[in-house]
Amino acid sequence: MSTGLSSRLLVIGVVLILTACGGGGGGSPGTTGSTGASSATGASSATGASGATGTTGTTGSTGSDSSGPAGAASPASGASAPSTTTPTMAAATPVIDGTTLGDALWPAGSTSSGGQGQPVSGLNCGLRSTAYTYTHLSIYENGRLLALPGNVGMVEPTMAAQTGCAYPLHTVDSSGKIHMDATTNASYTLGQFFAIWGETLDASSVAGVTGSPITIYLNDGGALTKYTGDPASLVLPAHGEVTIEIGTPLTQIPTYTWTDPPPFDPNPVTLVFLGVVGNNFWPAGNTSTGGTGSPVDGLICAPNMSALYHVHAHLAVFKDGQWLAMPANVGILPQCDYEMHTHDQTGIIHIETPTFKRFTLGQFFDIWGQPLSSTNVAGVTGNVVAYINDNGDSRRYMGDLRDIELTSLRDITLQIGTPISTLSTYSWYEPR
Repeated sequence: MSTGLSSRLLVIGVVLILTACGGGGGGSPGTTGSTGASSATGASSATGASGATGTTGTTGSTGSDSSGPAGAASPASGASAPSTTTPTMAAATPVIDGTTLGDALWPAGSTSSGGQGQPVSGLNCGLRSTAYTYTHLSIYENGRLLALPGNVGMVEPTMAAQTGCAYPLHTVDSSGKIHMDATTNASYTLGQFFAIWGETLDASSVAGVTGSPITIYLNDGGALTKYTGDPASLVLPAHGEVTIEIGTPLTQIPTYTWTDPPPFDPNPVTLVFLGVVGNNFWPAGNTSTGGTGSPVDGLICAPNMSALYHVHAHLAVFKDGQWLAMPANVGILPQCDYEMHTHDQTGIIHIETPTFKRFTLGQFFDIWGQPLSSTNVAGVTGNVVAYINDNGDSRRYMGDLRDIELTSLRDITLQIGTPISTLSTYSWYEPR
């Protein structure tokens, strides 16, 4: 009798012990035994403080996460299996303005259903404003960063509209920066940008890319917040970052520290007809290898050419901080003028032609008969950095210098050697 009772008590004790040890929860319902020790799932002290609002407790919480630095160095590789864990903010990645971020997916420019010059979402297409700020947009599909296309919201010049136009929201490259007109103090939304782009933005599709879930995070001033409202209503923060995840989430949300173009010189340089800006360096006219009257790169030389298309661009060249004056009479010969030429040493490039076409900096240098590359500007050698300013909308240009388009109102600055501290602005003698 006593033996049977002892056996039953032993069985009951074993069951109680197993029950106490087998649950694994330990009073922490948000952590499972398979993920609790894995930093790749985003389980860290910072994510535990996020709560229902989707904000992280701190932006520098990657130090205790062994997988954190790898995610910060390679933003597109930080994806994990679907999880309800809030991601942390990665350490900031230094980026030079104009750098392409992500893999190409969409073509440049707005689609046919987007902004083509007509009003879109209450925004008009017009001349560039005189001051801009920017926000940054990253779109990830299953952990892969997709490059935001350039020239969204940009309408190219035509013979009828020779200056072209730009919407208050637009892109100029594939860096992910959305330039925003800062002169009106207006607020802009993500929906307005996508309407100008002509692409979808809803709970199931982002610019034609579908997947589930679609999650949006906002970094405004260093605080990471999960955005749960209507995507189209999200207000774009100046110098903030918007990250859209489609499908597999990231364990860390990338953030960037930008090297922006130099600020504008507040004192405009007055350009006077037949004047000189800079120090004399090159002789006037074309070199022996430049245009001699025959077509150059498709540009003709003719006397008394009709100027139905007539615009002006400006070129400034600096070598170790010294401004080198552009030569006069490039493209001007005794018997004819090329469609692109200079009259003086102010740096103004005149484009006068009976037919509309695309004009580039490379064509101008070919007419001049001078080399142009990333290490050589008309015989001046060194590392060349290019900046473009369109009436107050400035950027660093990272492409082939020869492909820079010469358009109305455009200022091009080529820096060789010592960096310049400001970008010059101009008071033009020609109509703008």
